[in-house]
Amino acid sequence: MRAIDAGILICTECHELNRQDADTDEQVCTRCGALVHERRPNSLVRTWALLITAAILYIPANVLPIMTVTSLGQGDPSTIMSGVIQLVQHGMIPIAAVVFIASIVVPTFKLVGIALLLFSVQRRQPLSARQRILMYRFIEFIGRWSMLDIFVIAILVAVVNFGRLASVEANLGAIAFASVVILTMLAAVTFDPRLIWDNTESDDDHD
Repeated sequence: MRAIDAGILICTECHELNRQDADTDEQVCTRCGALVHERRPNSLVRTWALLITAAILYIPANVLPIMTVTSLGQGDPSTIMSGVIQLVQHGMIPIAAVVFIASIVVPTFKLVGIALLLFSVQRRQPLSARQRILMYRFIEFIGRWSMLDIFVIAILVAVVNFGRLASVEANLGAIAFASVVILTMLAAVTFDPRLIWDNTESDDDHD
């Protein structure tokens, strides 16, 4: 049985359990005073909007240069993949693997994973509730690691600044990539995981 079936609403701010009041349109939490809802209003619409925007920006994030490293007055702008290839060519395979996973694999998995969650909830696809919630929790967990490239670039831009001798400059690709990371993190936040359990009875959840 779901909490909503028992007339209980959970506050998304302080996680207090509140008895549902059918006589009011806007119920507030008895502990912190925040508005409580059966489900987050327009959760699917907001998540789709953020996800589609992130997917659009994902293209320039990978096509445009993410940074330019200048040494002795010479330097070429590098995209994420070209940076990974250069690291491999210089024998720094472990670092290249970390950058590839954090900058290519993780954002791609988040985009596909959130889209799959939304599609399965809306279309009632035969994906068990346990599989959905594990996917959601994994997406939330790996979200923070997508910022690895941005942190590295920010540190390099701040530290490596020796004029024509050596410098690092962030490019438009970094802005697009940071936007993708932020939008996918917001998409995971706006998605209401309680929607996963709303159609479990129609799922073939064999455990």
